[in-house]
Amino acid sequence: MATAITECTPSFLAAAGLAVLAICSYLAVVLRRGGVAGAKRYPPAVGTVFHQVYHLRRLHDYYTDLFREHMTFRLLSPGRGQIYTSDPAVVEHILKTNFSNYGKGESNYENTSDLFGDGIFAVDGDKWKQQRKIASYDFSTRALRDFSGGVFNKNAAKLAHIVSDNAAAKQPMDFQALLMKATMDSIFTIAFGLDLNTLSGAAADEGSRFAAAFDDASEFILLRFVNAFWKVARFLNVGAEAALRHRIKVVDEFAYKHIRARADEMSVGKAHDAESKCDLLSRFIQATTSESGEVDYKYLRDIIMNIVIAGKDTTAGALAWFLYMMCKHPEVQEKISEEAREAADAGETASIDDFSQSLTDEALNKMHYLHAALTETLRLYPSVPLDNKECFSDDVLPNGFSVGKGDMVFYAPYAMGRMERLWGEDAQAFRPERWLDEHGVFQPESPFKFTAFQAGPRIWKGVRVQADEGLRGSAAPFLRAGSARQGRQRELQDHDHALHQAGSPSHGCGEMIVLGHIHIQIQ
Repeated sequence: MATAITECTPSFLAAAGLAVLAICSYLAVVLRRGGVAGAKRYPPAVGTVFHQVYHLRRLHDYYTDLFREHMTFRLLSPGRGQIYTSDPAVVEHILKTNFSNYGKGESNYENTSDLFGDGIFAVDGDKWKQQRKIASYDFSTRALRDFSGGVFNKNAAKLAHIVSDNAAAKQPMDFQALLMKATMDSIFTIAFGLDLNTLSGAAADEGSRFAAAFDDASEFILLRFVNAFWKVARFLNVGAEAALRHRIKVVDEFAYKHIRARADEMSVGKAHDAESKCDLLSRFIQATTSESGEVDYKYLRDIIMNIVIAGKDTTAGALAWFLYMMCKHPEVQEKISEEAREAADAGETASIDDFSQSLTDEALNKMHYLHAALTETLRLYPSVPLDNKECFSDDVLPNGFSVGKGDMVFYAPYAMGRMERLWGEDAQAFRPERWLDEHGVFQPESPFKFTAFQAGPRIWKGVRVQADEGLRGSAAPFLRAGSARQGRQRELQDHDHALHQAGSPSHGCGEMIVLGHIHIQIQ
């Protein structure tokens, strides 16, 4: 027997180890639920959580393959159960019908609280309700919509100039990095009333350090979801956890400095100036300052940073994929360019700045095809490809499957956008027309089928309006910049479809763009 073991290959031993872990996981689940022959029904087990590691490079496509076989399934894991679904009825159940029984939960809070704090995207219950009430009102105001729209338009025009100048000089661009800077400048201005100016490269050292630390901290927080030993690393203060602690310190120092400065600015003696402030921080200070004048700086830091976190990467990712799809589908870009010129009443010779200024709410609301193209992009490349909720007490899903207290239920916007049973035989195709009626008017789908913006009580109507208008207002100037240089041959070399962040310039905007492992050449 000893001889046989020594002759085993490393791959065989690894496979055997995974098998043992899978069996142990299965037994743990069965024993926890009282045996195999119980009355409860559970989704089919199609693998273990260890399969996710093996498929990490194509994780969301791996989920998609599994969902084509089962609308709802389990991946076996030690401890809590993990259920995955692409069934809109189940999504509606956990996000709306039985909303009070599903939430972020302790596990998500532990993973994210160092950066998210007690902000709205990390908490449940009364804390969530209080922040949602304040934020929903502010996001619905006309003043904030006008302010945020102007900020997005200004930075989109600035970025379009940079792209156009680099294209004219035949200079390569890391386009996604430019988008990340543009959205950071926009979101930070809307949230804090302060322009970091990272896009132009003229940002102060303090602002640049904050932006870099913020990006690093977000990445380190994400790593906690796949690193089972992150708490050990945090205790020992080593590796990514040591780096995260340093980045959080930089982020907090910068955030608290500006929150305190703004609170002082808006003290009782300067209340008349506060009324003219349109940024979110000023509004939250007004709404949360006690009658005695006491300001909860930690509360303000958490809610504002959550808005920055939610808006920055999601907007940049959506725009990157949208512009990439415009390169692959020049006929779509031509339709949008024509629609934008007509809606904005901009002549052929209008400059980028003049065109951007003409993008009023009225003009954007006329751009149904642009809205459809952006929505179609988010269907195929959602900013959040996988999301989860923790079950707070035993439950039965609409499909009859049981969920135990503490189980995690995942729903998958990326996979759902590719399901033929939801979108038809052409589900894999990029076709904006699927969102338009016979008159060319945009028609939304059920938020439980198209889940890019969440659904149920956790969706903010005002925030979704802001997101829609921000994306449209940011996208249109690029298409204007590109429409002046039409008729080129395009060659796209996509070296790694599995990467879930990519982008490109609009048609005719550039010569060579390098985005991670995806190279786009326009000749």
